[in-house]
Amino acid sequence: MRHSDLHLDRIIDKQLLLEDLTRATPASSKEQTRNQVLKTLKSAWRDGKARAENMLLEDGGGILCARRLSGLMDQLIIALHDFTVEHIYPAINPSKAENLAIIAVGGYGRGGLAPGSDIDLLFLLPYKQTPWGEQVVEYMLYMLWDMGLKVGHSTRNIDDAIRLSREDMTIRTSLLEARFLTGSQELYNELTTRFDQEIVADSGAEFVQAKLIERDIRHKKAGSTRYLVEPNVKESKGGQRDLQTLFWIAKYIYRVHSTEELIKRGVFSRSEAKLFSKADDFLWAVRCHMHFLYGKAEERLSFDIQREIATRLGYTDHPGQTGVERFMKHYFLVAKDVGDLTRIISAALEEEQFKETPGTGQIYSTLTRKKRKIAGSTDFILDHNRINIADDEVFQRDPVNLIRLFYLADKHGLQYHPHVIQRVSRSLKLIKSDVRNDKEANRLFLEIVASPRSPERTLRRMNESGVLGHFIPDFGKIVAMMQFNMYHHYTVDEHLLRCIAIMSEIEHETLKNEHPLAHSLLPTLKNDRHLLYVTLLLHDIAKGRPEDHSTAGAKIARKLCPRFGLSASETELVAWLVQEHLTMSKVAQSRDLNDRKTIADFAAIVQTTERLKLLLLVTICDIKAVGPGVWNGWKGQLLRTLYHETELLLTGGFSEVSQTERSNQARRQLAEQLSDWPEDKQKAVLSLHYDNYMLTVPQEDQKRHADFIRASDEAGKILNILARPHEFEAVTELTILSPDHPRLLSIIAGACSAAGANIVDAQIFTTTDGRALDTILISREFDTNDDEMRRAARVGQLIEDVLTGKTHLPEVLARRAKSRRSARAFQVTPRVNINNTLSEKFTVIEVKGLDRTGLLSEITSAISDLSLNIASAHITTFGEKVIDTFYVTGLDGQKVTATTKQTNIQKRLLSLFEKNGSDSRASDNKNTDQKKTRETAL
Repeated sequence: MRHSDLHLDRIIDKQLLLEDLTRATPASSKEQTRNQVLKTLKSAWRDGKARAENMLLEDGGGILCARRLSGLMDQLIIALHDFTVEHIYPAINPSKAENLAIIAVGGYGRGGLAPGSDIDLLFLLPYKQTPWGEQVVEYMLYMLWDMGLKVGHSTRNIDDAIRLSREDMTIRTSLLEARFLTGSQELYNELTTRFDQEIVADSGAEFVQAKLIERDIRHKKAGSTRYLVEPNVKESKGGQRDLQTLFWIAKYIYRVHSTEELIKRGVFSRSEAKLFSKADDFLWAVRCHMHFLYGKAEERLSFDIQREIATRLGYTDHPGQTGVERFMKHYFLVAKDVGDLTRIISAALEEEQFKETPGTGQIYSTLTRKKRKIAGSTDFILDHNRINIADDEVFQRDPVNLIRLFYLADKHGLQYHPHVIQRVSRSLKLIKSDVRNDKEANRLFLEIVASPRSPERTLRRMNESGVLGHFIPDFGKIVAMMQFNMYHHYTVDEHLLRCIAIMSEIEHETLKNEHPLAHSLLPTLKNDRHLLYVTLLLHDIAKGRPEDHSTAGAKIARKLCPRFGLSASETELVAWLVQEHLTMSKVAQSRDLNDRKTIADFAAIVQTTERLKLLLLVTICDIKAVGPGVWNGWKGQLLRTLYHETELLLTGGFSEVSQTERSNQARRQLAEQLSDWPEDKQKAVLSLHYDNYMLTVPQEDQKRHADFIRASDEAGKILNILARPHEFEAVTELTILSPDHPRLLSIIAGACSAAGANIVDAQIFTTTDGRALDTILISREFDTNDDEMRRAARVGQLIEDVLTGKTHLPEVLARRAKSRRSARAFQVTPRVNINNTLSEKFTVIEVKGLDRTGLLSEITSAISDLSLNIASAHITTFGEKVIDTFYVTGLDGQKVTATTKQTNIQKRLLSLFEKNGSDSRASDNKNTDQKKTRETAL
């Protein structure tokens, strides 16, 4: 019986297919015959895949789908082979020299295929052969290629196959999965017998070492965490390749062919074998759905298709979590299960005592185990310099040992023996309410959380083993929880652990240069540092609930902190920090920090300098742990500014001097800096600026602006742009001097968008002689200032070209890419909030919605249409979501208080999101009018 006949639910009959192919032979020419054969094979493959997809949608079986597709491919290859040797290259009086075995190897050899998988084939020929074999192979390969299949193939004799598998671990692995398809069974049997005896028998340690090194390299390339929100289902940590690697290792070492055999060998318990099969089935289902949706072998589970796959798999919305978030949580829990299975296999191999290869540091050793007691404990031992249990009843005797294990490992800086981690995973049911409420268990846990060594590393091992989620059930609820947006790069539990890691790095001076203020504050918080770490562990613990996660998180903190041993005042401080953990970031990034009302309102929330310090540190860690590239120096500068201004107010240092007097004082200070100027030019510059400019712009910048304006006037430039890189803040400042116009910011924003420059902040000032002096901050792109200045010059030139009419803004915007591909997968409900209490002088308009190219230009243009003057703009992007804040007045310089006017503003700005950003060129006609108006102004 051929292996192919073992497949369940076959979706094609090989005999019928062969009859269809045979009917092609009477064609008038070889070319016509070939074309008819190709057409028949393509039709069978296409129709078979369609049936497999329908079956997958009906029964959801991932492994079944993979087997069906593999069985379909088996029948196609077998029918093609039989047709070829009977009708195209029939062997006359065949001898052993005309033997050929077609063998499935690699992933295909395992008996499973995704719709777009490679077809790995070994054409095995005898040592002595005739041209017949190569002719058959060539005909079959060209036919398979013309079908559009990706065929990985090799043509070898047995000696070559054995020799190459000895030299090349990839070839050895592919032969490990060899499966007979058709042809000479004798050749196949000889190959597998020799492979088992000459290669596998005495090379177990070498194979395991190679596979683990290969796995580590693959993980590093794909991202060293299993909790990436757009994982590679095949290659990422916890993905399908990890499961395959486990089975390769088990098959090689234990000489087994199924998980059932691993149960008999004592490697897996029955429940663990079931976990393996469930993980395998789920990953196959996801991967098959991905290939069907993409129509190709795409392995990255991108935002674009996550929602549709969730629907296909039957996930629905629940309170606090969407269907796609529930699906992705399941995915990450499966990835975690794969990690658990890896540790179980590792423990079993340790017991087999495979020899450690020098220099690898891997887990296998035949060296005599050096066991000794750990100081202060009779339940734990050092086993070859790793912590292990003294006997298998340690956790049963005292379940608190499930916490003590990690405390001792952290205290003594020990790695974990695979056996103890396996026993931990099998003892999780011992963590009940009595353990959770045990004073000693909670004391040890608090020591771990606030460890001066590496708390993140220990907490990560607790999380991976399941102890953390069982000891704190609220934490268990957010394990593997994904937030369906482009802002958060990791699952919620991974984010919390990374927050703790960042705090530890700041404390240990690793990030001292990047966060000088944060580092300098830590010595003043010695009595509160444990509260800081507890807050970081808990601040997002209520994600995925219908209630606001900050409010719900504060309630959880009030429940857990007394359990951990915190006092009532400490508990309340942690609860407050959890409640307000987003406040400082929001104020810093979306409010005008030069507006005294902003500082006063924030100070009223914070109330004490102790809270201010702790909140700053929590905020820094929270932003940095979102993902790579989210933190930048500009955000750091905003937080430092907010901190210093608020600290000044809280300590009584905020000036109570009148605005007019402070403005006059600023003019006198600027005059001192311009003392070497001619008197007439000095007076002219001092009279250019209104009080708002004098009060909000630092003295250093006032002097620089004065030099810039004077140079522009002397050169006769009515339009001039000055660029200045800020390396530490990771932004580049563009100062634009131009004739004022209501649409100036809109045109500048459009030009920046067209140039690919991301605006992060904008400060708009008007001079007394009718000119605009606007400061635009764009995200830095290059590491060196020289490169960044060249880029800034290109951006500035485009702004100038648009303002002078040399370049048509709608055309350059149209050339920019449309909405980011992934952004189309998201839905963001647009909101426009109008607030007159956030500033004494300005109405604050906050716009939230789905980001797209040219959006800022459209918003500012609409604000101008509404006869509003923009005093400052604060641009914040959270992945696919944008939150833009504008401080505005009416043309009379007053706040917008009329209800009808506010309603018109809301309707006009909301209308920009009605098409959900499907075409950023919707306002082209308006931009054309802006261009003409601007040309006239210049």
